[in-house]
Amino acid sequence: MGRWEYLAVLGACVLVTLPIELAGARVYRRPGRLARAVLPVAALFLVWDAFAIAGGVWHFDAAFVSGLRAPFGIPLEEVLFFVVIPVCGVLTYEGVGLTGRLLRRWRRGKE
Repeated sequence: MGRWEYLAVLGACVLVTLPIELAGARVYRRPGRLARAVLPVAALFLVWDAFAIAGGVWHFDAAFVSGLRAPFGIPLEEVLFFVVIPVCGVLTYEGVGLTGRLLRRWRRGKE
């Protein structure tokens, strides 16, 4: 897979959590709320990444990233990581709540 591996893993994360949205989690249908939850934290960690890259604390192996870079030398995949993974986390959280609500309704129907 090489240079597309990081993007492929991020894509897989989106695909695995997409059924939660389709089941009724309504995360993607509330983009403002999602942006307020994800973007401040993503921005903080991207600043952290920029300082770490500039300071030589860490780097990204060119064999495993596409070569596209955001400002401050941050690979595109890293920017997407700080958006995709939290979105998948929010979807999972909402999915657990959705499951609880569905189970309560199902139990009430059985009584």
